[in-house]
Amino acid sequence: MNALEQATNLSLNFNGNDIKSIETGAFHSKVFQSLNFGGTFDLSIIIKGLQNSTTHSLWLGAYEDTENQDLTPAMLEGLCEMSVESINLQKHHFSGLSSTTFQCFTRLQELDLTAAHLEELPSGIEGMNSLKKLVLNINNFDQLCQINAASFPSLTDLYIKGNLKKLDLGAGCLEKLENLRRLDLSHSEIEASDCCNLALRNLVHLQYLNLSYNMPIGLQSQAFKECPKLEILDLAFTHLHISASQSPFQDLRLLQTLNLSHCRVDTGNQHLLEGLLDLRHLNLQGNSFQDGSISKTNLLQTVGSLETLILSSCELLSIDQQAFHSLRNISHIDLSHNSLTGNSIDALRHLKGIYLNLAANSISIIPPHLLPILSQQSTINLSHNPLDCTCSNFHFITWYKENLQKLEGSEETVCANPPPLKGVKLHEVKLSCGITTVGIFFLVVILLLFIILLSFSVKFFFRWKYQHL
Repeated sequence: MNALEQATNLSLNFNGNDIKSIETGAFHSKVFQSLNFGGTFDLSIIIKGLQNSTTHSLWLGAYEDTENQDLTPAMLEGLCEMSVESINLQKHHFSGLSSTTFQCFTRLQELDLTAAHLEELPSGIEGMNSLKKLVLNINNFDQLCQINAASFPSLTDLYIKGNLKKLDLGAGCLEKLENLRRLDLSHSEIEASDCCNLALRNLVHLQYLNLSYNMPIGLQSQAFKECPKLEILDLAFTHLHISASQSPFQDLRLLQTLNLSHCRVDTGNQHLLEGLLDLRHLNLQGNSFQDGSISKTNLLQTVGSLETLILSSCELLSIDQQAFHSLRNISHIDLSHNSLTGNSIDALRHLKGIYLNLAANSISIIPPHLLPILSQQSTINLSHNPLDCTCSNFHFITWYKENLQKLEGSEETVCANPPPLKGVKLHEVKLSCGITTVGIFFLVVILLLFIILLSFSVKFFFRWKYQHL
């Protein structure tokens, strides 16, 4: 360690070493950015050896395939003799867990207890007013109140992701966390018939909320009025029951990102997104529309500030020409994995310079009058469509070759018809759609027959005329 005396802001990784001892003073008065002693059997050796040192981040986590001792309050006492801001203790077991376990954690700003086999945090923890970030992922809580949030009044970030039991949100369990900015409760089998004002009581500064991958959740009108400063809301893969005709999001005037993918929302509810005046990014992937069509009047009319719209895998068959007319600021539209045909491109006539993803649809022929709409976009993906590579699609194929610089996924943009060209990359197709020699011969024959027929008709007409003088 003496060789590192002149180093500053250093990160050292001893991960996976079976350290038996640390000489007294080896780390004395040294300052580090991070120290990693992951997988060590006896943490008391490490903590004692780090006395009088300073580090921003200390990683002391265990692994599934490493043996380690249960942590006791006595083993953690050495933390009082060093300066550290962030500690990771993932996958450790705690023996005799009590408020004294945390007595040397009072200067911590971040604490990671991922997969630490916790069923609750003890009440009466004192002095952890500096803690800003607490990670409790993959533990065994029954109810949100079991984390005793009041012990950490300065928290800005709380993560309880992947809880191994069905997590009950309770009522007001987090109300002492007035400074909370980020809350992740995803993958925790949360089920609630009336979410989320009771659970989010007093979280007036919350900016990020993740409730994705949970059980069915019911949203009433003004479901998020307790956290009006939300900017990001992720509800992906959580079946939403929205009973009110009014929008459950109407209080979220600052919301910029809303993920409703695979939520089975009623897309026919034109009021669903009302009140989202600053919404920039909307993900509706995996939600179906009535009759497979986006009509002229739809739920998108109230979110004119949108920049990104994801409508992939929505079983779409068609889009009304006026469906997107309210989207004046849009720059990214994903319509992939639907059943749209070339005619649906007409709905994008008023849009310019956007990223357009039409991959994996049912587009075979794109009529010539729609090509200017594609020309005015910045990037287009037409891969995995059953494209027709016959002369009936000649104008599109010509346009495609001339605009390769704006086309994405060209290696997967291949012909489906005719059979001899199936699988051939579109930019490698060569079509001869002019008039052949045989065609010219038949054209001349038809023209001669027409002239002969015309001359007989004229001769017959004049003969008839003279006969009736």
